[in-house]
Amino acid sequence: MEENAGYRKLLVWKKADDLVFLVYDITRRFPKDELFSLTSQVRRSVLSIPTNIVEGFSRANKKEFKRYIAIALGSMGETKYLLTVAYRLKYINQEDYSNVLNGAECVGQLLWKFYKSL
Repeated sequence: MEENAGYRKLLVWKKADDLVFLVYDITRRFPKDELFSLTSQVRRSVLSIPTNIVEGFSRANKKEFKRYIAIALGSMGETKYLLTVAYRLKYINQEDYSNVLNGAECVGQLLWKFYKSL
């Protein structure tokens, strides 16, 4: 991957990328019988956030980029819901839940501001 890729300069992408690794770290502790259900689903949804930023950035026009940011916003909502389910199932402790939810809120706010700026 090109080191000077333009999307890497975006704060929203950096924070979304950090969130991916935080979610992966937390989901490693989920029960093994959740591997192909909740674990997989929350990982896919959180990965979709920076992935859509990258894909949208790679498009040649602003209208398409905005559409991909809208998709990332949807994935952000899905991720927050799935993390809440995991917390309610007691797969995530209070401290980890607060940390990951704060990270998700930060990414969500940045995504929304970015979306409105396009």
